[in-house]
Amino acid sequence: MEALVNGFKALAPAVDHCSIRVVEEDAEMISVRQDVPEPVQAQRDRGAMVTVVDGDGIGYAATSDLSNAGLKDAIARAHEWARLARGRSVFDGAPPELPRPNGRYATPVAKPLRLSKAERIELLMRESTACKLDGRIVDWAAMLWTTRTRQLIATADGGETFQEWEFTVPGLHVTAHADGVTQTRSWGGRYNGYCQQGGFEIVERSGFVGSGRLTADEALQLLTAPNCPSGKMDVVLMPDQMMLQIHESIGHPLELDRILGDERNYAGTSFVTLDMFGTYRYGSPLLNVTYDPVRSEEFASFAFDDEGTPAQREYLIKDGVLLRPLGGTSSQQRARRQRADIAGVATTRACSWNRPPIDRMSNLNVEPGTSTLAEMIAATELGVLMKTNRSWSIDDSRNKFQFGCEWGQMIRNGRLAEVVRDPNYRGISATFWRSLAMVGRPETVEVMGTPYCGKGEPNQAIRVGHASPVCRFTSVDVFGAER
Repeated sequence: MEALVNGFKALAPAVDHCSIRVVEEDAEMISVRQDVPEPVQAQRDRGAMVTVVDGDGIGYAATSDLSNAGLKDAIARAHEWARLARGRSVFDGAPPELPRPNGRYATPVAKPLRLSKAERIELLMRESTACKLDGRIVDWAAMLWTTRTRQLIATADGGETFQEWEFTVPGLHVTAHADGVTQTRSWGGRYNGYCQQGGFEIVERSGFVGSGRLTADEALQLLTAPNCPSGKMDVVLMPDQMMLQIHESIGHPLELDRILGDERNYAGTSFVTLDMFGTYRYGSPLLNVTYDPVRSEEFASFAFDDEGTPAQREYLIKDGVLLRPLGGTSSQQRARRQRADIAGVATTRACSWNRPPIDRMSNLNVEPGTSTLAEMIAATELGVLMKTNRSWSIDDSRNKFQFGCEWGQMIRNGRLAEVVRDPNYRGISATFWRSLAMVGRPETVEVMGTPYCGKGEPNQAIRVGHASPVCRFTSVDVFGAER
């Protein structure tokens, strides 16, 4: 990469800002379905994005040709786009203030994943064969997805960052069917929720070993469980459902470019407005939410975002009050023309070398409280404990929502009772978090995430982390499946 950077610097034009972001990524997916190994999926991707700022115009151009000729062409195209954007951009005459980064980051790996393909298949096969408990199990699969990513950002005036990440994602699901009822139970979440940075230590600490039989048993329990009852009651959300709740009703509404209107014609806006920061009560005093890019095992940890801005942990919501948005350098500059004191965080990101960075979630966490799970259950006269998101729907302003879970268990008179299937709940983001009544202690926290957070046009799917304790909410609208 050193030669590539030198070539780029020699070709860079004399403009307000010129940078290159080079990304190399190798990924491998190994899976076993119904005790049969599937073809190994391997992917290698490499390319670069050039950014040029000329006056208030900003231009991008991507290329997979990293020769001097390829770089020269990309720089010329980015410069032309920047020239055409002058006087027509969202920056209204002021050049975007992009950083001049310097530094390094690498995922801490306790146990490098040195298993051969055959050894990985053997690991998955053990869990797969444990799933077939009886004839009502109709589908099952286990998988292990590993990715190594290297990224270099360099500016023409000497800034340079190099970051290297290793991601490991185990997963397993089981589907059972009988008497016209079909239920799926997934370990780690239906959409690869147990995803972290690191090596084989993730497989070991996650509980993946032994998950096959446990998950199959829960799928069978759901087959014979009654439908979840409907009505106003408390809900106790486990971390793998809290992940989705945080993501949809805190993460997306706080994206600053969405607040500024950038997503309006594609994925909607936000009920949050610039005047809310510093005063708006987003949740009960128990709600504390941080942007935390430095938690080493979490899925979206880094030292610099994809514009090169240094990242650090910040409170977005403190004691229930909204403090700052998820907005990077460029969006903060735009927002401060409307409100001079608006803050933000280093969270401008791109899904690959062929997309420009935009405001995204990264690691977005609910901080732990002081309650145990047993205390939450004991405090609940009537409610449902829910695990593992199955379905979600939220309106264009990221306000009214309806979420469904795979697993439910009734709480009656302070005790866990019968398992119920198809538990769902709905609410309004602006008021749901104010019903937060108890927050779990640190030992209830699980570090989850998703590889598939979608946003932008053209669409970008990125990695996001969410760490959360168990949480209890009061007087929630709960309902079962329609029959």
